Amino acid sequence: MKTTSSRRSIRLADQIQREIGTLLVEDVQDPRLDMVTISGVRMNRDLRIAEALYTMSGDSEREAEVQSALEHAAGFLRSKLGRRLKLKFVPELRFARDTFLEDMVYAHSGPQDS
Repeated sequence: MKTTSSRRSIRLADQIQREIGTLLVEDVQDPRLDMVTISGVRMNRDLRIAEALYTMSGDSEREAEVQSALEHAAGFLRSKLGRRLKLKFVPELRFARDTFLEDMVYAHSGPQDS
């Protein structure tokens, strides 16, 4: 997915991130999504796709459950976003696990050269 960094796309991504986070806490009743945090949103160039990055704790089995639950809730989240943000076109929601912090920890926790 080719992303963009225009002011409009950054502003829209921030709004989508806040709203999805709020919806996960207040409206989504799926217990598989407990302790899931939306850490960022990337928009593609034409603003038709929003890729929401999420963080969570747990193993690969839990990761598969969370991914499945988010994909299942995507339509519900998209319809709620459309009402809350009053957009002419609501982007398609895609979800990807954000491993940035884990990558940083494991990259720096290897053997130290002295």
